[in-house]
Amino acid sequence: MNRRPRPGQPRAVPRKSQEEIDALVRRMRGEEESRETYREKSLKLHGWICAKCGREFERDTLHLLTVHHKDGNHHNNPPNGSNWENLCAYCHDDEHSRSLLGDYLSGKK
Repeated sequence: MNRRPRPGQPRAVPRKSQEEIDALVRRMRGEEESRETYREKSLKLHGWICAKCGREFERDTLHLLTVHHKDGNHHNNPPNGSNWENLCAYCHDDEHSRSLLGDYLSGKK
């Protein structure tokens, strides 16, 4: 007889070995570090200002300043910052919505 766990009951999950856990933690830390690294580099290179609207940011509002990848490839992070531009959250949303609208109007899927 095949027993299914009832909703709300914990189900048996195979445990990972310590090596698998360590590898997962290393991978997650590496991804987090690389994400922080290009953001920090872009902020140093391009300053705490939106490249589109010119709004300047302080430490308490810096979370609203994002790094936009010009070619759309988040893995293309050249050290000179040529694929990045710092955009405020509002301009970043506008930038992505414009490309979606352009693709729609031109018939691209």
